[in-house]
Amino acid sequence: MIQTLATLLVFQSLGEALSFALGLPVPGPVIGMALLVGWLRLRPAAYAQLRETSLGLLRHLSLLFVPAGVGVMLHAARLADEWLPITVALVVSTALTIAITALVIEWTRRWLGPADIDADADANAVAMPPTPLRSGEP
Repeated sequence: MIQTLATLLVFQSLGEALSFALGLPVPGPVIGMALLVGWLRLRPAAYAQLRETSLGLLRHLSLLFVPAGVGVMLHAARLADEWLPITVALVVSTALTIAITALVIEWTRRWLGPADIDADADANAVAMPPTPLRSGEP
C-alpha cells in the first residue's frame, strides 16, 4: 500500500513540476493523472497493484472534503458579503459544464458512428405494439 501511495504521489508531483516548469494553465494533478493513465497503458500489470489502494482512497473520499468545509466556515463572513458573485459564478459554471458535457457526448456519439449506437439502441429496444387506427383514417 505504501508503494502504491508513493506511486500516486510521484505522478502528482511530476504533474505539478511540469505544470510549474512549463507555465501550463492546467493544474498539476490533472497532468499527473494523464501521465498515470499513460503509464498504466504501457504497464497493464501496474493496474492491479494500484487498484486496491485507489479503491480504498475512493471509499474514504468524503474525509478529504473536511478541510474544504472548515475553510468555508472560516470565511463565512466573506461569503455573506460576496454571495451574489459567488452564486452567479456557480450557476454560470454549472450551466457551462452541462452544455459542454452535452457537446462532448454528441461529439463522441458522432465519432463512434451511428452504426454502433443504432446497434446498441436496437438491442435494447422494447417492441411496441402497433397503435390502432382511428375510424375514418386510411
